[in-house]
Amino acid sequence: MAGRFDPLTRTTVRGGRTAVPGGQGHAAGAGAKARRWAPDGPVDLGLTLGPLRRGPADPTFRTTPDGSLWRTSQTPQGPATLRVSRTGTEITAEAWGPGADWFLEQLPALLGAGDDPAAFVPRHRLVHASHRRRPGLRLTRTGLVLESLIPVILEQKVTSDEAYRAWRRLVRQYGEPAPGPHGLGLYVMPAARTWALIPSWDWHQAGVDAKRSATIVRAARVANRLEEAAAMEPAPAAARLEAVPGIGPWTSAETLQRSNGDPDAVTTGDLHLPGIIGYALAGDRDADDAAMLELLAPYAGQRHRAARLILLAGHTPPRRAPRMPRSDIGRL
Repeated sequence: MAGRFDPLTRTTVRGGRTAVPGGQGHAAGAGAKARRWAPDGPVDLGLTLGPLRRGPADPTFRTTPDGSLWRTSQTPQGPATLRVSRTGTEITAEAWGPGADWFLEQLPALLGAGDDPAAFVPRHRLVHASHRRRPGLRLTRTGLVLESLIPVILEQKVTSDEAYRAWRRLVRQYGEPAPGPHGLGLYVMPAARTWALIPSWDWHQAGVDAKRSATIVRAARVANRLEEAAAMEPAPAAARLEAVPGIGPWTSAETLQRSNGDPDAVTTGDLHLPGIIGYALAGDRDADDAAMLELLAPYAGQRHRAARLILLAGHTPPRRAPRMPRSDIGRL
């Protein structure tokens, strides 16, 4: 559910809104393939695509002053770079690289065309207020499993900063410069085979312990089977991911929220999320997963959306304990 929370800054660091500058448009990029798409309702680019960003310096994601949002992917047709921006009521998209056609074909799904916000009915005053303030929130569906799964595995049992640092280092070291305009410093994440061949010392230098690196290698070796989960219903999709040792309900939910746009994939096993939702809805900062699921029961079918709206509302319990210790095994 994009529920990672930074207890130091009191803000959501996954699933929150990415600020997109209010630019005045841009000139067409050289060599780009282009598409315009008119959504059937409001779409906030920062809210919709924000969960795909892995920290402020993610080498696969950028925003620029002209009002553009950029991202890269390792598509089924090869690496690609996408730029999206708003032009009036339309979305303008340009893409570069071997996967450009695939990226443009998937544009509506990426921007939430398959999402059904009308199915959501707020049941709490705080949720209603958060929902009303964000009419452009749509749940993205990337159709790509591995690109969401790997950074989620990196986030297991560590702070966000540690996970983001590892992601940046590994993508820049083993990925490739993104196709399209130069100067942004964008990279495309490595292909599955490359992840499977990263040596143990480079995992260590990136601060990734043996348990997480082994899970990523196992997932990369069955990448084709995992990618099939993007077209599955939620339960079998989660089962497909969780068949890989090291992938549990927390990891599968966080992945399917992005790859499948699952509106009900609520994250369990999170360090902070139950307390945030318990405090926001019932004043219970000590809520556990069971209590959180009970509070979210009225939103069955839409629990991911409800939890995200609660996080975006920013109504969090005051901190009363030291934050999760930070470490860097790469220095050992």
